[in-house]
Amino acid sequence: MPADTLSSAVDEAKEAKKAANSAATHSERSFNEAVTAAERTLSEAAKTAEKVLKESVETLKAQTRAYTDNAGEHFDEAQRYVVERVKERPVTATLAGLGVGLLLGLLLANRSQPR
Repeated sequence: MPADTLSSAVDEAKEAKKAANSAATHSERSFNEAVTAAERTLSEAAKTAEKVLKESVETLKAQTRAYTDNAGEHFDEAQRYVVERVKERPVTATLAGLGVGLLLGLLLANRSQPR
């Protein structure tokens, strides 16, 4: 009887080893599939983020173009207005320019002196 029991135990151990090997192989396969799925998901998420970022940049460029065009028009209007006023009253414009320059000079001179 002990030989039969020993043989039976050896057989059970072999089957347990096969089951453990099968479980390890299955676990490894499942892990690899999970890693592959995660890589695929991350890749898709990165592509989506890149697409959204590119679209946002394009939208921002379009808005910036509109603002710069608008600012350029306002600057041109202001320049024409100033040129017209200077042509209408050159002496007044010259005196105003000198006054502003003097005022700025005094303000900047006071900043450079230690207190």
